Amino acid sequence: MIRNKKQKQALKQFKKYLAEDMLALFAASPNKTFNWQQVAAALDINDGFSKELLVEVIEKMAHEGQLTETETGKYKYVNLESSYIEGIIDLAASGVGYLITDDLDEDVYIKPNNLMNALPGDRVKLHLYARRKNRRPEGEVVDIVERSKSTYSGIIEISQRYAFVVPDSRKLPMDIFIPKDAINGAKDGDKVVAKIIEWPSHDKNPHGEVLSVLGRPGTHEVEMHAIMLDFDLPYEFPKEVLEDAAKIPMKIDATEIKKRRDFRKITTFTIDPADAKDFDDALSIQKLKNGNWEVGVHIADVSHYVLPDTILEAEAYKRATSVYLVDRVVPMLPEHLSNGVCSLRPNEEKLCYAAVFEMDDNAQVINHWVGRTVIESNKRFAYEDAQKIIETESGELKEEVLTLNRLARKLRAVRFQKGAIAFDKIEVKFILDEHGKPTGVYFKEQKEANQLIEEFMLLANRTVAELIGKEEGKSGKVNKNKPFVYRIHDRPDPDKLESFAKFISQFGYKMKITDENQIAAALNKLMKEVKGKGEENVIETLAIRTMAKAVYSTNNVGHYGLSFDYYSHFTSPIRRYPDVMVHRLLTHYLNGGKAVSQETLELQCKHSSEREKVAAEAERASIKYKQVEFMTDKVGEEFEGVISGVTEWGIFVEIIENKCEGMIRLKDIEDDYYVFDESNYAIVGRRYKRKYRLGDKVKVEIKKADLLKKQLDFILLG
Repeated sequence: MIRNKKQKQALKQFKKYLAEDMLALFAASPNKTFNWQQVAAALDINDGFSKELLVEVIEKMAHEGQLTETETGKYKYVNLESSYIEGIIDLAASGVGYLITDDLDEDVYIKPNNLMNALPGDRVKLHLYARRKNRRPEGEVVDIVERSKSTYSGIIEISQRYAFVVPDSRKLPMDIFIPKDAINGAKDGDKVVAKIIEWPSHDKNPHGEVLSVLGRPGTHEVEMHAIMLDFDLPYEFPKEVLEDAAKIPMKIDATEIKKRRDFRKITTFTIDPADAKDFDDALSIQKLKNGNWEVGVHIADVSHYVLPDTILEAEAYKRATSVYLVDRVVPMLPEHLSNGVCSLRPNEEKLCYAAVFEMDDNAQVINHWVGRTVIESNKRFAYEDAQKIIETESGELKEEVLTLNRLARKLRAVRFQKGAIAFDKIEVKFILDEHGKPTGVYFKEQKEANQLIEEFMLLANRTVAELIGKEEGKSGKVNKNKPFVYRIHDRPDPDKLESFAKFISQFGYKMKITDENQIAAALNKLMKEVKGKGEENVIETLAIRTMAKAVYSTNNVGHYGLSFDYYSHFTSPIRRYPDVMVHRLLTHYLNGGKAVSQETLELQCKHSSEREKVAAEAERASIKYKQVEFMTDKVGEEFEGVISGVTEWGIFVEIIENKCEGMIRLKDIEDDYYVFDESNYAIVGRRYKRKYRLGDKVKVEIKKADLLKKQLDFILLG
């Protein structure tokens, strides 16, 4: 045994020396290719055993990226300095990692044992292996540059000598080891906040400490705080930020009013959700002497109050967006600003940034003006109030509301004629009691009152983007002398479109995708055809997934979904930081300012896009938690559902009457052995060939509602 162990060590050492000698040989002639026979001759290797080892080592070096195989059996030196890249880690459920990087057109595959304990979101340095023919790029993590986060919520399990925190987040797929002297008063089974302190190289688990005890799991406040923590959402504003905000007076200085276009005597109102407190936008309307309409889109002038290089500004940028959880708002700005100073409340003078349009009866824009205004809103409508006026043609300010709605309808019709895509995704809302417990579910519908506001906001956003971004007299050309913040939405990926068209054909739908200019029209036609059908939600969800994601960028590619060559976000600065950026840039360029740094703007755009993604994920997590909580007293009950997702380990089903989603595990379907058919979004029984596919209606029984894991388990009934 000892002799065998010594032999293995000697063999390992010989391979190491062999690799070093070969690397020196290749590096000395970096532009020359060698086959293994030439390497053997150069290194004076003659015996068969050493030659076998040489071939083994040369292949290993090629796999690890130290050499590249230029053609079969011929190798060349790789400059290792250029084979290191940085990027962000993403993990699949299987444990396989992927590096997302701007340096390559596709993600880099990383085997689990080459991750070096990197976690999703971590920025890492990766050694990129030499690319093999017809293979995806592969590499290994050599350094963790920056951890995306170090604190996690979870349940603590305490034993006699140590403890572990089982994280709520799936982004940390292992428990955190906690020494007994670092549990900070936590009791077994408590929900806690744990921080990773170190991760020894020899350990599978990170080591950490308990920072705070949230309470007993399963209670409303504890779970909502845990969600906020997992998505790095702050509980409150720092004291100095609140103090900075409190210094801003509610009353407007008379000298400031004189600098602005005065709309205080023109009919103006807001239309928002019934529970809204931060009113970003207002509409003014008056009939001009020439018979045309003047419509003003007035937006809270946040940039007048939130100034660069202030504590308030730094906090707004850090948050980048307000986050709307099921039971609360995590605002971008302190309440004194968001619900007070900046909010366009009725019967109060407010400072605004506006896009004002002269329109004829056909909603054709004759003239427009963009600049700073002062308003005094006459009325605060909830969407339901405005909708009632539209439907009954009666009520306060009915003429103004009905006129705006008539103009909005015409704007909407033109937009869809030009290729805009209509996705009317159903939004689920919960009725909560005083303890935050869900007592009911309802669906938020997009009616005409919503569309009225949407059309004028779109018009303002597009106009502002064109004003700065459009090179004079050249449609579709971007003014490179004025770097700006755009909201972009790229064209759909052709491969995804092809897969989508193939999938919907199973339901009897056809979609022509060969003509790139007709794809939007084909999608709209499809959405009309599936309206009210059982497969509507699934097809609409898949269609949205087929589309590119909308993001912020200085590199304008237009907005495909809206069919706009130029589009920006100008209308919600109370809750979106990019809108504040747009207001500042507008002021700068309208005052004759020179080009700002595009590189700096692009970094701010990227940060805002990332925070927007986090906000969406947090909102989904809070909805998922409330769905599970809503179903806890319905275990054993039967429901009709639609298959909303198919994976290798089970199928997801969305209950029709309340949109709550749960999983049926393949192992729980006992009438056959089912396998995953990825290309057809289905599972198929091996014996009886019964198929369950995405969009199929099924009957399920609630098996389990696990609040801690935020998941519902179903049993398939048929």
